[in-house]
This record gives sequence, structure tokens and C-alpha cells, in this order.
Amino acid sequence: MEKQILIKENNFDKARKIIKENPDKTIIFSSENDELNRKVLEKLPIKILLLNQSKRKDFQKQRNSGLNHVLAKIAKKNKIGSGINFDEIIDSKEKQKSEILERIKQNIMLCNKNKINMKFISSKYKRNPYDLKSLGLILGMPTWMTKNL
Repeated sequence: MEKQILIKENNFDKARKIIKENPDKTIIFSSENDELNRKVLEKLPIKILLLNQSKRKDFQKQRNSGLNHVLAKIAKKNKIGSGINFDEIIDSKEKQKSEILERIKQNIMLCNKNKINMKFISSKYKRNPYDLKSLGLILGMPTWMTKNL
């Protein structure tokens, strides 16, 4: 099994330093700052961008899922996948859980359109891969995307 490292950072220079120190690992990057996410997508060699949904506020007429068509095109060009924070889904309360799932559905549609792979990332909970595939299909993932879960 390949080694993974989750980097939660809000400073670009610190993130770049950590990534350079771990060239042999699969790098999963996460940040609350959308501008930093775009900068990292464009300039750093990461494998997965993990988008956290729980602290986001939606716009008036659309959901703020952290991913848009511009970021999706950059991710496709640099062969970077998108991550779904599974811990966040499990730990959230009912109303917040429904909002998180709707944002994830929106990201799945964008990733499907741009042929970007998605993965469930979890540090607390271990789940059967078939459960994750089922959840992915329910949320709207196409079968080509669920094969790699």
C-alpha cells in the first residue's frame, strides 16, 4: 500500500516545503482558503485536493462547494484528483449533513464532466470499499469513478 500524507495548511510556502520533504508519498492537500487551493493546484505536485464542506456558506443562488469549472480544468490538466472528506459526512448533524451531501453532488457533476477521479478520504473511520462505492453511486458518481474507490 502506498504511503499517503495529508497536508492541512493555510500558508503556501509552508505547504511547498512539506511537499518537497515528502517526494515519495501520495500527497493529499486540504485548506479552508479557496485562493490557496487554486495556487496549490496550479503550482505544486499533489495527487488529491481534499475539499472540506462543513465550514462553507452557500451563495444566494448556488452552493459553495469549493470547486468550480476553472479549478476542475486546472485539476484535469495537472492530473489531480478530488477528495471527499468522509469523516465530515459522518460527524455532521442532520441539516448540515444534507448541505454537505448536496455540495458533494455538485462536485461529482463537475468532476464527471471533466473526467477527474474522486476518492473518499477518511482518517477516523474505516469503511468497507463496497459501502463507499454504494455511497458514491447514490451521490451520482458514474461507474468509471467508483471503480477506483
